[in-house]
Amino acid sequence: MSRIKVALFVFVSVSILDIIGVVFSIPYLIFIFKPFILLSLLLLYHVSVSEKNSLYVSALFFSFLGDVFLIYKGSFSFNIGLLSFLIAHLFFIKIVISQIKKKTILKVIYSIIPFFILFLMLFLFLKNALNDLLIPVLIYGITISIFGAVSLINYLGIKSRKSLLMLGGAILFIFSDSVLAINKFYNSSHLFEIIIIITYIIAQYLIFRSMVHEDEI
Repeated sequence: MSRIKVALFVFVSVSILDIIGVVFSIPYLIFIFKPFILLSLLLLYHVSVSEKNSLYVSALFFSFLGDVFLIYKGSFSFNIGLLSFLIAHLFFIKIVISQIKKKTILKVIYSIIPFFILFLMLFLFLKNALNDLLIPVLIYGITISIFGAVSLINYLGIKSRKSLLMLGGAILFIFSDSVLAINKFYNSSHLFEIIIIITYIIAQYLIFRSMVHEDEI
């Protein structure tokens, strides 16, 4: 079995065990395996490419920190987790911007509108419940919307499998975070928790596939 297959097996196994922990509300499974989702994805990336993208490695590292802090309850842990994912998205944005080859004013406008309409609707829906987190959530929401917008700009300019995978990852990331916000600030639901973790893992995997696409054999 190749190193890539072994690393992929580890990533899938860790992800499934964490999902099982969420589905059946088993805290120790979540506590043990959630931090290893991004670590195993980092391992998979390491064995999948010959030349590492330092921006992507940084994005995975800060996503890992976000996962760790969001395991714990409390506003401090949530704020640090939010900040960690904010930094991760800044790296994702820089990666996508570096890939954009063709863009026009119309494509930029078409790409910005849907993500910012979605963000504005969700923010207005939740803003009365955000309290002290209103500004941090506003900044984070704008940032992840930019990630979605630049991913769509990139896809419209270069309709490749690589750009489609990145766009799919960005959209699922935004969806996962939107459900997380609704679950935390509006209506807590166990079903939401399951949706959040599954879409988050798939989002990270799609972004990974986009990053290694040119190196796949």
